[in-house]
Amino acid sequence: QVQLVESGGGLVQAGGSLILSCAASGSIFSINAMGWYRQAPGKQRELVAAITSGGRTNYAVSVKGRFTISRDNAKNTVYLQMNSLKPEDTAVYYCNAGGVWGLGYSGNYYYTGGPNWGQGTQVTVSS
Repeated sequence: QVQLVESGGGLVQAGGSLILSCAASGSIFSINAMGWYRQAPGKQRELVAAITSGGRTNYAVSVKGRFTISRDNAKNTVYLQMNSLKPEDTAVYYCNAGGVWGLGYSGNYYYTGGPNWGQGTQVTVSS
């Protein structure tokens, strides 16, 4: 069992920045890849970014170049630095761990999402 606790959400103006943190505890030895998902009202939950313990990353097209995912293995913490925020980035952001990481036929990495979820943190971007 893995416990995930997010922090760092809030209200920010468009163009601003926020950093989210996700601290993992419990059976963390079983974790390779971790990711951030988000869910806006009326929309499906979507993958924002993911990272392996070795530092490989992948990003949703909508956030590439604006968001950066990083990981401190010593602290069992994953971060999501969000810059140039847009109103469409408004959502509840969830940390996820334990999913499958792979290399697709297109040559891009993918992350499927695992069974471990945090409680979510609200990010609201005002225009």
